[in-house]
Amino acid sequence: MTANTWQELVADKRRRQQAAIPPEWMLQSPPDQSVLDVRGIPEQSGILSQQELEITNTTDVDVLLHKLATAQWSSVEVTTAFYKRAIIAHQLVNCLTEIFVERALRRARELDEHLQKTGKVVGPLHGLPISLKDQICNKGLEATMGYATWIGKYSKEDAVIVQVLYAAGAVPFVMTNVPQTLLWSETYNLVYGRTLNPANRTLGAGGSSGGEGALVAMRGSPIGIGSDIGGSVRYPSTFNGLYGLRPSASRVPYSGCVNSTEGQDSAPSVLGPISGSISGVKAFMKAVIAQQPWLLDPLCIRKKWDEEAYALSEHGGGKQLCFGIIWDDGMVVPHPPILRALRVTKAALEAAGHTVIDWHPLKHKELFDVLADIWMSAALEDINTVLAETGEPRLTSMALENNAAVETGVPYSEGISAYQLWQLHKKRIALREEYLAAWRASANTTGTGRPVDAIIGPVAPYAAPPHGKATIAAYTMAWNTLNYPCCAFPVTTVDPVQDVVQPRDTFLGDHDKQNYAIYNPETFRNAPVGLQLAAQTLEDEAVIAMTEIVDQCLRDYKAAHGIV
Repeated sequence: MTANTWQELVADKRRRQQAAIPPEWMLQSPPDQSVLDVRGIPEQSGILSQQELEITNTTDVDVLLHKLATAQWSSVEVTTAFYKRAIIAHQLVNCLTEIFVERALRRARELDEHLQKTGKVVGPLHGLPISLKDQICNKGLEATMGYATWIGKYSKEDAVIVQVLYAAGAVPFVMTNVPQTLLWSETYNLVYGRTLNPANRTLGAGGSSGGEGALVAMRGSPIGIGSDIGGSVRYPSTFNGLYGLRPSASRVPYSGCVNSTEGQDSAPSVLGPISGSISGVKAFMKAVIAQQPWLLDPLCIRKKWDEEAYALSEHGGGKQLCFGIIWDDGMVVPHPPILRALRVTKAALEAAGHTVIDWHPLKHKELFDVLADIWMSAALEDINTVLAETGEPRLTSMALENNAAVETGVPYSEGISAYQLWQLHKKRIALREEYLAAWRASANTTGTGRPVDAIIGPVAPYAAPPHGKATIAAYTMAWNTLNYPCCAFPVTTVDPVQDVVQPRDTFLGDHDKQNYAIYNPETFRNAPVGLQLAAQTLEDEAVIAMTEIVDQCLRDYKAAHGIV
């Protein structure tokens, strides 16, 4: 089709997307808008067989990989099951962009044949379907990144991460929705529309990897790959009750992906996994690193998986850890469900013999501001250059039509000089040095003889908010500025009985007052609630191990106290 306008491009793309869906996977009676929690509908649809339900309800990725490696389940069976569930999810929460069923099933058949003939798996992710955010290029497919302008621009090569996945034996099988430009904490664009939260469709799924978050929450994918420059893996993970890792920069290969502000590499975006299990996070990272991605991506760090670091050799072997905990960042006080999650996590860790101390959020506002200023140093020109090709409008809000939104996104400036950018780099270095010194000095208060092993805090000051109400806060961005790896993990869900509004007379500022005003426990009903754990640069293995410990402590504590 020859298209002259962005509207024609969108119409054509939507027709092609719909045509890619097998008719037999379509819901016969989709629920109306009054049905908010749609997570149970795949079970009721009649589209999935009992075996397919068993496969897709297996959230522990290690179990899936074992069954695939031992041929208890074939890759064709597993890929078909997740594909069906992904298509059902898409009809309910609008999470997919590229759908390429035959390509994925052809790959799955090749893997099954290899295992049958040789008795060996192709790699550590053998046969496992993996979903990809719509910026990760697959040869012959479109990666629009939410731009109507990029429809029809087919990728000439696979991104390095896709090459790595193939080498590890995985089956890339869908691409997922993002906000226009990626620079938002909700997911909406003019091409595919808005992605909804499966637990409550009046709420956002997070951004910018919101399609991944919603898909994995619907159990339509065992592992999804998102990206994170300021929280875009952790927001969707937390808002959907999942695990998600923001690795250290350049630990996972990024080469070959499209991006906003491409060429800006002083505050880089990173790729990271989103999964329904912490085992999925670990399996992804081990498998990717095992393929030596630095041989394909010149910016990727040459660092093998460190089993000693995973064993927490520098953290007392994981015994009697000391965690710092952030109750608020000095700018915005979290809503009651987030504060309850912090209290429960602290109690769970202390019950298991670990120590938890309060952590002062040192200059988190400055950490937020310097990162935002670096992003925006030329972002407006970058985005307008893309949009100028078709006249596609630049979105200025994620709000629903006729629905007032709070300030969202990062304000765009007209750009700054190279010299001014250098001053921001200098400021960021100074902040990093100061934070490292404070972390090191914490050895005086932990009681272990070591500095705090990790810091636990909110991902956002709210659970998944209503559409158009998601603000970007420093809770995630501070760690990006410092380049600290972080792992999001689920804790609970919003409970209107426990999480009542707490009267307040004073506020930390306008953003705090604004955040307080949007909270109503009924509005947020069913919304998942999670936190994040951060450690120092390149401690990715230790972050995964400590998140496993926190996760197990929470499971044990909740079981002992009858907490859901």
